Amino acid sequence: MKKVERPMENKRTLDFDAIVVGGGIAGLQAALDLADQDFRVVVIEKDASIGGKMIRLSKVFPTLDCASCITTPKMAAAAHHDNITILTDCDLQSLKRQDGDLVATVTQRPRYVDLDKCIGCRQCEYGCPVYVPDQEEGGFTMRKAIYIPFSNAIPQIATLDVENCTLCGKCAKVCPTDAVDYFQTPKDLVVKAKTAVMATGFNLTPLHQKKEYGQGQIQNVITSLQMERLLAPHGPYQRVIRPSDGKEPDSIAYVQCAGSRDKSLGVPYCSRVCCMYAIKQAMLLSGALPLADITIYYMDIRAFGKGYEQFFQNAKAMGIEFVKAKVAKISQGENQYVQLRYEDQEGSGGVVTRDHDLVVLSLGMAPEWNPTGVCPVSTDTDAFIKTVMPKISPALTDMEGVFVAGVAAGPKDIVDTIAEAGAAAADASAAGRDPRPIADRHRSWAASRGL
Repeated sequence: MKKVERPMENKRTLDFDAIVVGGGIAGLQAALDLADQDFRVVVIEKDASIGGKMIRLSKVFPTLDCASCITTPKMAAAAHHDNITILTDCDLQSLKRQDGDLVATVTQRPRYVDLDKCIGCRQCEYGCPVYVPDQEEGGFTMRKAIYIPFSNAIPQIATLDVENCTLCGKCAKVCPTDAVDYFQTPKDLVVKAKTAVMATGFNLTPLHQKKEYGQGQIQNVITSLQMERLLAPHGPYQRVIRPSDGKEPDSIAYVQCAGSRDKSLGVPYCSRVCCMYAIKQAMLLSGALPLADITIYYMDIRAFGKGYEQFFQNAKAMGIEFVKAKVAKISQGENQYVQLRYEDQEGSGGVVTRDHDLVVLSLGMAPEWNPTGVCPVSTDTDAFIKTVMPKISPALTDMEGVFVAGVAAGPKDIVDTIAEAGAAAADASAAGRDPRPIADRHRSWAASRGL
């Protein structure tokens, strides 16, 4: 179907100093840094809540700090900052330069709940008779057709899943503020600003494309994000169990490079963090299930950051087994076991078959957003947003006034994500105050120092 562009004069126009696309940890950090410099910032988020992937994690490596304890204060700070406006359920349709400004065209999808009337009481959720698998909890539990995404979601506003709603009207009947509105329609917005930060995040590489790994059809083969939810204290079960029968697993395996360094998936690059998050999860599992055998099948261990090598050594000291191997096939075994067939690259060598209760695939990172046709910013061969001066300015793109933060520019850990978000905010601040192209200023600085 041909896309019909509606006249700009029919769209509501909003004026800000800076646009931040993405409300994950990178976008929130960039927005807060800019807002603290008295920039009026709008955060454009595609989901029903800000927080991104980090709010779904249990702990972070190598400190094993609580991920929610880091993310939630930033979410709250952004929501209550006088200089920050948050727009959720939004799709960026275009971003271009016009008369010296950046002009973004945004479509805000209907929530079917009035944001001004909803008080987050969840009465609509309690009254809804429809149950749907909850993807926020890895699909392990169910949610209602009308729901608040998660307990610390911002905004605490219900959203109606129109694809699964039966239009029974029960949510509207029990709502004490008459907030449910079945007749909401998409809103078109035009946002003008001087500068923008692209913090569009990542997706995991698709499990269903791995034919040799069961294409996601084996019940006791789960993804790394699903394991994060099982490990989280506020997760679906408050303990680790295998999906097939609800039993605690006695033998758990991690398969590394399940979605990275794989040309068949179009992902030839290393996703950088998979080794460390697998080791982190293995250490947490060792504490939660002290009698369980935990094995990590790896090609190479990438422990590149401060304290990461010691983190790896600590895991080995805890009894976690590391097997240098390339897993060739995963299949359903007897009695709900998962059978791994792999080439042993160290020990005895040859092809080995081994059974486990639960298998976790360490999937890699792929770009969440493709700018093609939306924004004239270039991407690299790996499809992540290209930075034109990575050694001098890791946030600088080839579109004037537009900068990139976090995993939108390539795989990285949380520490580097937050640091680069700060760099993007610094460049965006300079671009918003000085009309000279930021690239020219960086080149002049580099030349003055013989770089």
